[in-house]
Amino acid sequence: MEDQTPLESELITRVGWLIRLRWMAVAGVAVVIGAAWLWIPGELQVCSLLAVTVAIAVYNILLSLNLRSVRSGQAGGDRLRQATVLAAAQIVLDLAALAILLHFSGGVENPIVLFFVFHVIIACILLRRSVSSLMTGLAILLVCGLAALEYSGLLPHYHLPFVGIEINSIPAHLLAFALVLTLTLAIVAYLVTSIATRLRERDQMLFESNASCRLRSQELASLNSELQRVDAERARFVVLVTHELRAPIATIHSALDLVRGGYTTPAETEDMLGRAQRRASELLDLVRDLLDLSRIRESAKAGKPEGAIAPLQLASVLREVVEFSEPEVARRNLVVEIEVAPDLAEARIPSDQAKLVWTNLLSNAIKYNRPGGSIRVVLGQDVTSILGSVSDTGIGIAPDDVPHVFDEFFRAGNAKLASAHGSGVGMATVRRVIENWGGHIDVVSELGKGTTFCFSLPRA
Repeated sequence: MEDQTPLESELITRVGWLIRLRWMAVAGVAVVIGAAWLWIPGELQVCSLLAVTVAIAVYNILLSLNLRSVRSGQAGGDRLRQATVLAAAQIVLDLAALAILLHFSGGVENPIVLFFVFHVIIACILLRRSVSSLMTGLAILLVCGLAALEYSGLLPHYHLPFVGIEINSIPAHLLAFALVLTLTLAIVAYLVTSIATRLRERDQMLFESNASCRLRSQELASLNSELQRVDAERARFVVLVTHELRAPIATIHSALDLVRGGYTTPAETEDMLGRAQRRASELLDLVRDLLDLSRIRESAKAGKPEGAIAPLQLASVLREVVEFSEPEVARRNLVVEIEVAPDLAEARIPSDQAKLVWTNLLSNAIKYNRPGGSIRVVLGQDVTSILGSVSDTGIGIAPDDVPHVFDEFFRAGNAKLASAHGSGVGMATVRRVIENWGGHIDVVSELGKGTTFCFSLPRA
């Protein structure tokens, strides 16, 4: 169920309460009419009073149907407006019906005239000050108008036999009655409206405070979830790093133990030291990758220092990385093709991070390529972005592994078979760098046929 404002909730509840109370009033009037018909037959306009009572019952049924429609509506301004109109209509109809009942049962000399005060109080509680003022004026107009019309003879006066004095026939008494009633209704309306307005304001303040507390509670719950996610990610990171560090350290430790214990021949010693050195190199690579990833993470949190970064030509960084990779390319008998669009625009990215992107993309293309294969690097542009791609003819990536290529510490199964050395951090770092500078990277691969990494970066 949608939240209701205090005013809306109160108004709908009180409208229903008035409808239920009106059924009690209809029953009470019917009982009084029946008793009067038995005890003082011929003194009251029984038929007219019954007709008014039936009319009250009919419009109460219609009001009940309207209330159901209002309750089933959507919470908000429309339902509040409908409830206000329904409440005002009830009070207007009740005041009119009460004036007619008063006319056929003795006019202003009948004590039921005090029920006008009751209706004014209800109007002031439920409706805004301007509307309740109109209701108060209508009540005064109906009572004083009825008294004036009966006094002037335009309406007949039905005297009650148990009332000794006909107030309606004494101008001074009638004027005093009208003045007292007007002052009473005005004072009651002012006092009740003031109290009701203050209570509504406090209800609204409480409602808004409650809504604010719920919003803050949701924000805290969201922050707590984020903290739990970060903590879980940190724990996973520690576990993965520990796992990656343990194997090379264990190998180095075992090799050194064997050498120091004199359990190896000179040739075996050389082999053990070579193994230790290779594993130490793997450790250095892993530490370097972790430092790069940590540095990129911190850079992403700090935001892009746009003003401090000079525009960079990605092609120059690419050629530098390719030149550095030439020995490994030659060793694996690979062919590297570079295609750079003429008049290529510059990108706004630090040169060291651009070099990190090219190094990881090219090293993957070299490491997981087949001997004698090829690598194609393309740099182009469109209206807003620099577009780059690195394609190889290597082992490719299985479809199930493609969605996880950019996850930290992830290595595809065939990648582990092709090369035992690898941290699984490089492509995660590449994605963080490119996304940190407003770009996007994606991968397209076919198992056994090759892989293409495509990225874009905003033009400077």
